[in-house]
Amino acid sequence: MSTSHAFSPLPPGSTIGIIGGGQLGRMAAIAAARMGYHTHIYCPEQDSPASHVAKTTTIAGYEDHKALTAFAKSVDVVTFEFENIPVSSVELLATLVTVRPSAHVLEIAQDRINEKTFFNGLGIATAPWREVRSLDDLQIAVAAIGRPSVLKTARMGYDGKGQIKITDDTDLGAAWTSLRTDKAVLEGFVRFVGEVSVIIARGPDGLSRTFDPVWNVHTNHILDTSTVPAPITDEQSKAAIDIAVRSAEALDLIGLLAVELFLSPNGEILANEMAPRPHNSGHWTIDACITDQFEQFIRAVCGLPLGNPTRHSDAVMTNLIGDDIDRWHNVLNTSDTKLHLYGKTEAREGRKMGHVTQIKPRST
Repeated sequence: MSTSHAFSPLPPGSTIGIIGGGQLGRMAAIAAARMGYHTHIYCPEQDSPASHVAKTTTIAGYEDHKALTAFAKSVDVVTFEFENIPVSSVELLATLVTVRPSAHVLEIAQDRINEKTFFNGLGIATAPWREVRSLDDLQIAVAAIGRPSVLKTARMGYDGKGQIKITDDTDLGAAWTSLRTDKAVLEGFVRFVGEVSVIIARGPDGLSRTFDPVWNVHTNHILDTSTVPAPITDEQSKAAIDIAVRSAEALDLIGLLAVELFLSPNGEILANEMAPRPHNSGHWTIDACITDQFEQFIRAVCGLPLGNPTRHSDAVMTNLIGDDIDRWHNVLNTSDTKLHLYGKTEAREGRKMGHVTQIKPRST
């Protein structure tokens, strides 16, 4: 087991510790198994999707230092499949075993204030924004940015959770109280043409590989479809990839980074958010690329040479949300689609139950 930051490429048979038991951990564990690695999942939930395909699972809280210590001693490297875990827990793990990406990367990506400050510090444009820590701050921010705008918690928000649209009719006091936080951001409402995302892998040698940019469509704040190739110009594609590369290098990332971007009506690319792990908008790569995002993730974390991310097919990935899971049989009756289910037993409204990828011959 690794006990210091000195790190050589991990050979097959080694154990990868994954913090988080969701579908991203599940698909990462499947990719790891294909390459001869074992996985050890750490999460507080019983019967998690990732635990179904992992060799070992520890069920404990993310702040349980005793359990975290035992977990670290049982694996050769640690990574994570989502951001909402305490930085202090990752820092503890890093004293015992190599952690990739680092706690520093997590600290930036899990906090919208840190994230936007990071982008702007690199000269990367974002929507106008202000830090908000009180009702007074909110009133000042709205006066500066205007309405409509969007008030978001600095942490723990995803799929539209933890955010409120500020319109001409919004009572700011009620909005601030309902958010139930003491740390938020107010973002100017961006009238964008669409959303693009880019996924980049970067290894410990500093070399990186990017997947083709994709075009994302959301329904009720949840990703509905990701389409590749994205309907953008070559210049816009290069600008999006450049943002991903600059971000990964500035973070000194080892692992995978997804960067979500807005395309403005005037053709400008604006950074929105980033996630230092596999991403929903990269699921199409499983069926349409030589090396998919999950294998690339495992390669980077284990210090292996990165694979070829070239797209051999066009693709449209569609999420199966809630009761959409009932369409699984229809999907299998369609010859050009691939079905991926996550092993979740309860189909709640807004819950990602699986995805479908439609494959077409490559057009460009």
